[in-house]
Amino acid sequence: MRGTPPPYAPLLAVLAAAVLTGCSGPGDGKDTDARPGPARTSHTPGEELWRPRPGLAWQWQLDGRVDPSAEVPVYDIDGFENTAADVARLHREGRKVICYINVGAREDFRPDRDAFPRSVLGRPNGWQGERWLDIRRIPVLRPIMERRFDMCRDKGFDAVEPDLVEGYGHDTGFPLTAADQLRYNRMIADIAHERGLSVGLKNDLPQIPQLVDDFDFAVNEECAQYGECADLIPFIEAGKAVFHVEYAEPTGEFCAASRELKLSSMRKKPELGVWRDPC
Repeated sequence: MRGTPPPYAPLLAVLAAAVLTGCSGPGDGKDTDARPGPARTSHTPGEELWRPRPGLAWQWQLDGRVDPSAEVPVYDIDGFENTAADVARLHREGRKVICYINVGAREDFRPDRDAFPRSVLGRPNGWQGERWLDIRRIPVLRPIMERRFDMCRDKGFDAVEPDLVEGYGHDTGFPLTAADQLRYNRMIADIAHERGLSVGLKNDLPQIPQLVDDFDFAVNEECAQYGECADLIPFIEAGKAVFHVEYAEPTGEFCAASRELKLSSMRKKPELGVWRDPC
């Protein structure tokens, strides 16, 4: 688990009352939304971005170089640890590929770690080697994130998963506000779109109403455990996929509700390796 979950709350029964219907079931396999394509070097004006539809099956592997064995149409993998050849292989197999990039914390194990001045580094965020960023410092952070998204584009990724876009709700060491977070998150979406990349909103449930139009899909951790999956309905109603994982909840506890909501749900281990247990 790379994002930071909200404080624990009991699992609510709100999902059972959801009125939306349909979802992908186990073993959906490849999909027409996952046609292979060449690596992009720039975004052509008017070119349509990839916008994954609700219910599309996926694999999320952030632990090491990608293992392409999951028969699903969407892969979400680490942007630094995988090469253009890895992305091209997935494209040849008919998959769309999402580039995981941390935009809310500095990681001391990344090759661009020295690009972050000490003045933007806040408190540790609970993950080894990571410190929150002062997202108010847009003139400092934007060029760094642009270079990271350039990397995703140049490796041929179709989309970006920017992580830790809800620092305003945590003890970062900076007095961040909801307005600061909205400004930063919209900047991140703009950087992706300028490069022809789709972009997903990671967690940040309270700001979904303000951001659903800026992002092309959502990525969520543990909305079933915390009784929050109904908060993601605006993405589904907009025809945009919600890629969802649970870590502690058995699939028997959340998959029926996920199908009703048309979430793309599975259970993963927190280290986000190859293993997956899909709905």
